[in-house]
Amino acid sequence: MEILLGTTNPSKLKRFASMLDGCGCTFVSPDDLEIRGEPDETGRTPEENARMKAEFYGQYADYVLCEDSGLYLAPLALDDPRQPGLHIRTPMNGRRLDDDEMIAYYSELIRSLGGSADAYYLDAYAVYAKGRLSSFMSEELCRTRSFIMTSEPSPLRHPGWPLDSISKFRDTGLYFVEGRPGSDHGDPIALQEYRRQTTEFLHQSFGIRRQYGI
Repeated sequence: MEILLGTTNPSKLKRFASMLDGCGCTFVSPDDLEIRGEPDETGRTPEENARMKAEFYGQYADYVLCEDSGLYLAPLALDDPRQPGLHIRTPMNGRRLDDDEMIAYYSELIRSLGGSADAYYLDAYAVYAKGRLSSFMSEELCRTRSFIMTSEPSPLRHPGWPLDSISKFRDTGLYFVEGRPGSDHGDPIALQEYRRQTTEFLHQSFGIRRQYGI
């Protein structure tokens, strides 16, 4: 089975492929298929955006996997204009920031909140499989994967994951960038359940029969 991974982010491409490791799938990117257009991302939630992406890329492939996420800072109200939410790269409805600009912007925002702040990513996945669109998002599980954002950046960088340089694991205090790109964080039991549910969703959506341990 060939799956189109609906992203051009190199770190996300690796993470998506690892989620279906050992399933006998091959993966292609929009660049591989010379797809020039981009999907609309006008949804109100990460799940709505992920579904929009999967439906768009479903024009070009029978099997598609897409993801969208939002970043939420605990000290800010959900309707605070400074809350990143779905606009991580375009905060305050401004222009799109590159990796270095994101680190600078969010470092200053966290500094204005006292130098550190609890945060969590709300992730959603959508699958297009031969005309059938399905999606998965669990706000409850995502909240258990909270971490700390700091105003003092690490000098290390993960291309495509700039905020790993100002995000720290709650249990160790280490920067995300000191681990692998897109590494999991949070309570181990909650992470195991999150991976189990996500993997189960992908297997069911793509019709993968084999059972895999998590």
